[in-house]
Amino acid sequence: MSNILAENLSDKSVMGSDGTELGLLHNITMDLKSGKLHDLIVDPHEDVPTHTVDFDVDDRGRFRVPVNRVQAVKDYIVVKR
Repeated sequence: MSNILAENLSDKSVMGSDGTELGLLHNITMDLKSGKLHDLIVDPHEDVPTHTVDFDVDDRGRFRVPVNRVQAVKDYIVVKR
């Protein structure tokens, strides 16, 4: 995957590989020592029921999408569902 600046990802829409719009990227977690990225933190759209999504949900109801599920970053961040 080519390099992408984090500032270009802020508030980018996240879509499942099945075409479902999941929400907006809120943040990305990482290991500060290694610099390895862990999860995308996604603010879900109100109409996406959390029980239909197979990602962990944090205490604020945001999806925690493992970075290894990212398939593409263009107009949307596309993640494998």
